[in-house]
Amino acid sequence: MPNRPALRHWAVFLGLIAAIIAADQIVKALIVARLAPGQTVVVIEPLADFFRLTYSQNTGAAFGMLPSAGWVFSIIAVGVSLVMLIAHARMDRAAWGKRLAMAFIIGGALGNVVDRVRFDYVIDFINYRIPGVISNVSNLADHAIVAGVIALLIITWRAEDEPAPEPAPADTPDAAGE
Repeated sequence: MPNRPALRHWAVFLGLIAAIIAADQIVKALIVARLAPGQTVVVIEPLADFFRLTYSQNTGAAFGMLPSAGWVFSIIAVGVSLVMLIAHARMDRAAWGKRLAMAFIIGGALGNVVDRVRFDYVIDFINYRIPGVISNVSNLADHAIVAGVIALLIITWRAEDEPAPEPAPADTPDAAGE
């Protein structure tokens, strides 16, 4: 008979991955339906200098690096996802934070793989910038990956700061020699 707690962990884990992929694809479909490639719209007027929606077809990596190498990123994304699925299977059930972080990373990675398989590019639309510092167009999948990586780093960092449990005291004779 299957182990119910283990099945529940897998159901939550895979459900979260599916929800991230679905949310990413739904929002991208809305962007494609409402904007032409390259079109930008201001969503919140007071933030217009910092945040806009811009429909971009990205054939490369983040910040447009390595254009036309999308298949390489798809292979890497699928490989990393498989490694994380194996890690999830071997992970202590109490490590829910790591599981959550890995689900975000896998969901984001596979959300972008879906785009590359369907279109040969990734649909980006979240255009944020700090004038003179950074300008980037990304998507929900990218943000899920970043959130997952940051969470995983914090969890790992905090685990390293925790003191190791003290060993159980050994049976020793008391000071009276008894």
